[in-house]
Amino acid sequence: MIRQLAASTALVLTLAACGQQTDLNPAPGTMLPPARYGTTERATAAELLALDPQAAPERTVELRRESEEREDDPFDLPPEG
Repeated sequence: MIRQLAASTALVLTLAACGQQTDLNPAPGTMLPPARYGTTERATAAELLALDPQAAPERTVELRRESEEREDDPFDLPPEG
């Protein structure tokens, strides 16, 4: 019973250690990708991880504050059958 408790405690501590967050850096002996075409400086790791606006657009949906009558939709037909 004590062995199971020790093993489960070790497992929990090991998994908890995986949640540490640090800055990402290339592995030793490797480099970041080459500079983009037309630029002279390489992008940093943070710049490579940043999402461009097309990948994560901002929400532009305006909520309706009042009830509105729906316009007639000529394609909203009942099912045939």
